[in-house]
This record gives sequence, structure tokens and C-alpha cells, in this order.
Amino acid sequence: MNTYTLGLFSALLGGSLWGFSGACGQFLFSNYVIDPSWLTALRMLTAGLILTLYSAFAHRNALKGIFASSRDILQLLKFAIPGVMLAQYTYLVAISHTNAGTATVLQYTMPVMILAYVCLTSGRRPARSELAAMILALAGVFIIATHGNPTTMVLTTEGLVWGLVSAVTMAMFTVLPRDLMRRFGSVPVVGSGMLIGGVILSFPAGLWTYRPELDAAGCFGLFGIVILGTVVAFTLYLSGVRLVGPVKTSLLASVEPVAATVLAVLWLGTDILPIDLAGFAAIIAAVVIVSVKD
Repeated sequence: MNTYTLGLFSALLGGSLWGFSGACGQFLFSNYVIDPSWLTALRMLTAGLILTLYSAFAHRNALKGIFASSRDILQLLKFAIPGVMLAQYTYLVAISHTNAGTATVLQYTMPVMILAYVCLTSGRRPARSELAAMILALAGVFIIATHGNPTTMVLTTEGLVWGLVSAVTMAMFTVLPRDLMRRFGSVPVVGSGMLIGGVILSFPAGLWTYRPELDAAGCFGLFGIVILGTVVAFTLYLSGVRLVGPVKTSLLASVEPVAATVLAVLWLGTDILPIDLAGFAAIIAAVVIVSVKD
């Protein structure tokens, strides 16, 4: 396998594992008594610890540099709490109210939200392709929520609201650490942010006192969402960025909502109607348009 092919494969596998993590979340919420805040805290603390320990060996100077000034520490805290912690938490809450496929697709309206924000704050009109992406995203959300009938909500209000809130928090996750990542790299910044966010959330979530009753399948679900769907997926995504560039990698990683939907249907028996798939396709098309334009 040559370097370019390896990069493509890494991006696809990373996106697929992100989708798998969403399906694992749905599996856990459907079969066990697990609070989303507890699962978020465990996911962030474990993944953050692994990535930070790796950074201590592979990116020692960058990791030390993040904590060298109070300004950078403040930036990291802003990223850890409203970025990492809220993005992870709201996504899992959205899954608990809907399903992995729907929650992931709703979260994928994030690039369009960033585009709309940039156009509003900069006072510029969106290009035709950007306007088309916004219309597609709105149409996709409308179809998923109502199945085309404006007088009927087929998606619960909680599921719709949490799904869109997760898109907003994921936009914050994307925008807030850009300066830190440019200077110190992605792995030390994301690892530190996850670790800090996990420590902070672990206290209100009762991570140290609550113990859900899990069998072997439940433990596999935890392993899937924490290790495979976070640490391994993130590492593969960064490998794709390094080998084939950010644009191709982000496009290929858009397989995430497809993987989450397929797994929700085939593994978890979730009912997805053709009209839902039409809404999913509209949102994914919007993401592809924005990524290519970007």
C-alpha cells in the first residue's frame, strides 16, 4: 500500500470508527442504565489521558509549551470546557433522545453553521455554492424533523434541539483551538483539552461513585466508544491529514454519518425510512459542498 492509499484508507477508517462510536453510544443507552454525563466524563478522561501520555513522549516540548503561559492555559480551558466537554456531552445526549445516525447527521450541520456565521460577521454575501449548501442543510433538517409535513414533528423536540446544539458546540470545538493547534499541534492540544474537560465533568457526573452494571457486551460498547471511536479514530484522522491533506481527509471522514446510520439499522435494528435518508443525503451534500469550497 503506497502512502497516498494509506492516507485515504486512514481517513475512511477514522470516519467509520467515529460513526461506530455513535452506534456504541446508542447500544449502551438502549440496553443499560447509563447517564450521558457519566459516559462523556469516562470517554474524555480515558482518551485524554492516553493522548496526553503519548504527547509527553512524542511531543514533549509542544505539551510543555501549552502550559508555559497563562494566556495559552486560558485558551486551553476555553477549548476544554465549551469546546471538548460540551461537544462530547451534547452529542451523546442527542443520541440518547434519537439514534446514532440522526444525531450524527444533525451534528454534521456544523460546517454550514460556521459558514453562515462567517458570512454574517464579515458582512459578505454567500457564494452560490455556499447558499446552495445552506439551503440543502435547512431542507435536510426539515425533512428529518417533519418528514416533509410542517404540521407534524416525527422527531422528538429534545432530539432535534440537542442534535442542533451538538452542531453548535462542535463548531466551537473546531474554531476555538485553531491558534493553539497551529503552534503546538493537534494531539497535545486535543489530548490536554479532553483530559481537563474529563476531570472537570467527572465530579458532577459522579464518575468516581457511580458504577453501571455492565456485562461483556456493555464493556465492549465502552471500549468501542472510548478507545476505538475516540483515540484510534482521532489518530487515523490525523494520519489522513498528514498523508493526503485536510480537504480530502475531511471529505472522506464524512463517511461518519453513513457508518453510524448503517450500524444503527443493521446492528441495533433502528427504523430509518427512505425520507429520512433523503434528509441525511441533503445534509451530507451540504457538508461536501462547504468542504470543497473551503
